[in-house]
Amino acid sequence: MRRIIGIVLAVVLIGGVVAAVAAGRDTGDKSTATKTVRGVIGSEKAEFFADPDVVRALAAKGFTVKAETSGSWAMEGLDLQGYDFALPSSQAPAVELAAKYKVSGTLPRPFYSPLVVVAHKSAAEVLAGNGLATLDAEHRGTLRMAAYLDAAREDRTWQQLKGSAKYGELSGTLYLSSTDPESSNSGALYLAAASYVGNGGKVVASDAEVGKATPLLRKLISVQGAQQTSTDAAFRDFVSGAGNPLVLVYESQVASLLADGQRPDDLVVLYPDTTVNSDHTVVPLTENGRALAELLSSEPGLRDLEVRHGFRPQGAAAGFASAGTYLKQQLTGVRQAPVPTSTVLHELARRARG
Repeated sequence: MRRIIGIVLAVVLIGGVVAAVAAGRDTGDKSTATKTVRGVIGSEKAEFFADPDVVRALAAKGFTVKAETSGSWAMEGLDLQGYDFALPSSQAPAVELAAKYKVSGTLPRPFYSPLVVVAHKSAAEVLAGNGLATLDAEHRGTLRMAAYLDAAREDRTWQQLKGSAKYGELSGTLYLSSTDPESSNSGALYLAAASYVGNGGKVVASDAEVGKATPLLRKLISVQGAQQTSTDAAFRDFVSGAGNPLVLVYESQVASLLADGQRPDDLVVLYPDTTVNSDHTVVPLTENGRALAELLSSEPGLRDLEVRHGFRPQGAAAGFASAGTYLKQQLTGVRQAPVPTSTVLHELARRARG
């Protein structure tokens, strides 16, 4: 009998220890548990959200982000029921999404990135030699937008530019490669900047101004043939040496490449003297989405990681562009063009595509 009682007591004791361990594990899990938030983002932010350091920083604040990519303008056609946030690459599509899903209040804009032109060194030198650009460092310069648009109106070719004969790769019509303006944010913002310059430094607003801008915008787009739907693919092609010698991308993509330790000798970054900033704007569809937006805007560790990935946190330029002669730390000498309303921009893109 004593032996039986001893066995029963031992079983009870072991059971108590197991229960205590299980309870301890449950408590530990609760202390490190994260809320899973689902979002749709522009492709240029995919590497940021996939970065293990970003994943850890978000987890430390209680969040796990599951992000899917889409063209910023294409997000309007998606069914976002069940998602916590959308993060297009500019304010205009974000405003449209906010109206569609009845999101009220100010939309957070945690970081931004200006549009730039990446050029092969030979192309940058020829542009500079013909008054279409200026170079202020080995790998950095300024694209003179008005002069470039004049060349586009005249259908100028590389062969017509002095100094181009020694570069066999420079041939055919001079143009910038951009993404499809009907589905991609960067392509639409290119039209915004070009139409602003072409309209004498005034944002296009009326039907008459849209009509006046259409012939030039159609030239800018039609000369390109088939267009990519994301700057991510266009930038990868450029870095690999494929495609056009002038490609419109986000500054953040160049900064991210440099942060990875790559220093392409053949790369020159041209800042258009009139450009459009891509204000990455969060559309919070749930309270968890709004809380994530607040973290991206205010958490110092996440803001540092945004800089590492080439984004400029709102209100802070310090620490950006430490990569020497490729990027500007301060955007001095770069004019920010206002963006037309979403309705006007859609119409400009539609007409530009013909």
